[in-house]
Amino acid sequence: MNTIVETRYGKLQGGKNESVYYWKGVPYAKAPVGELRFQPPQPPEPWTGVRDATTFGAVAMQPAGLLFGGVLGRTTEPRSEDCLFLNIWSPGADGKKRPVMVWIHGGAFLFGSGSTPWYDGTAFAANGDVVVVTINYRLNVFGFLHLADLFGEDYAASGNCGILDQIAALRWVQENIEAFGGDPKQVTIFGESAGAASVGTLLAMPEAKGLFQQAILQSGSGALLLKSAAKATAMAEKILHQAGIRPGDRDRLLTIPAEKLLQAALSLGPQVSYGPVIDGKTLPNHPIEALKEGAARDISMIIGVTKDEYNLFTLTDPSWTALSEQELLKRINKEVGPVPREVVDYYLHQGDEAEPIWQKLLRIMTYRVFTNGMLRTADYQVEQGVNVWMYRFDYETPIMGGKLKACHALELPFVFGNLHQPGITNFTGDLPEREQISKQIHDAWISFARNGNPNHDQLTEEWPVYDFNKRAAMIFGASSRVEADPFGKERDVWEKGKQHLFS
Repeated sequence: MNTIVETRYGKLQGGKNESVYYWKGVPYAKAPVGELRFQPPQPPEPWTGVRDATTFGAVAMQPAGLLFGGVLGRTTEPRSEDCLFLNIWSPGADGKKRPVMVWIHGGAFLFGSGSTPWYDGTAFAANGDVVVVTINYRLNVFGFLHLADLFGEDYAASGNCGILDQIAALRWVQENIEAFGGDPKQVTIFGESAGAASVGTLLAMPEAKGLFQQAILQSGSGALLLKSAAKATAMAEKILHQAGIRPGDRDRLLTIPAEKLLQAALSLGPQVSYGPVIDGKTLPNHPIEALKEGAARDISMIIGVTKDEYNLFTLTDPSWTALSEQELLKRINKEVGPVPREVVDYYLHQGDEAEPIWQKLLRIMTYRVFTNGMLRTADYQVEQGVNVWMYRFDYETPIMGGKLKACHALELPFVFGNLHQPGITNFTGDLPEREQISKQIHDAWISFARNGNPNHDQLTEEWPVYDFNKRAAMIFGASSRVEADPFGKERDVWEKGKQHLFS
């Protein structure tokens, strides 16, 4: 099959991998540089002739080097502000209308890309007869610096440029994916961590309406890393001061070298974080509250978490594992707000007696940062009559003596069917049950994209729709199973504890 495809903007020459065709480094918007820095994305420039699409484009500006101590690999493509590229895998540009899966990567809105080998779409396209799209979008200071209060109305959208990039990519899919064998009317967006936060935000954004029909949120929700306009402005003030940019100094804002601006932001360390901004315009209100009001009443979803999400973050900050109980509680209260004493006692009595205190208490962080937003999202969608399927990923990696357990991001190579990718066993280990778990969750995502229902014949029992009666979830592990209300005791302890705390 000829890999030259005609898009709205010009011809693309792709390549072939096994039975799957691919097109990489496809521009979906103009380079956001110069006058377009901190501005919403603009349609790409058309080109003449045939553009080579066999190699990935540059990734967004981000910290260089290893991620999570090397466990999650490193970014190999060059970093650049000119980063708005997407990548496509398809069984063929043959006129068929296949379901489309658009992946939004995570990385705390600080790092990551759509070209990471973990997100290679070959297995999805080959096994599911679907078209897979992965995207880059602006990150950190370039994608989420809220300048409206410091530079005026011209920068009203600057705090959500990264999310607006995602919308631009989805528009590109609507306009062009048919040429790659995809159906623009059957689009599922899916993402993990900041990618799931992006999905949760897109569910609430008026500009994204109609660009996708289904959603999968892995370890995240519209509440993750979200900021109020006031907090986002305060963060922007710190970054601009560090970079030597005075409010209103537009020339300096647009001409400071990208690397220098990034380093100024990074030098502030944990004082700053990045994420969508409730700016009242591009994002009118809190995404989860928008779901409560019916903003996504026509979008069915899969949503879930890993069992031990927060354990991953001991790699970037090992001090979590060395603190005393009192020190841990002081830090946790600072991170997520007051934790009722009965909640603390609940977690201290969970797990094996020999389990370290930090393992027990980090479950508070897992619940507050990840699980709580998932449960609220699911509940509000069910109230709107939407089909929701909930899951928990329980496979525990044996690496590092098993201390990471079923941590954040562990499900990624399982979902993508990419357990064979170089370096994956450094994170997942090589236990024999990996392949079966991957088959179950990979095929569930395919079935959902194809049929609007994740059930398939590799699951040992039917995965029921989540409801307020059983609150059932699929537990993916060595013996995958359906469990009724697996988060019930934890949720009830928090609800009772909050009543006492604020009574």
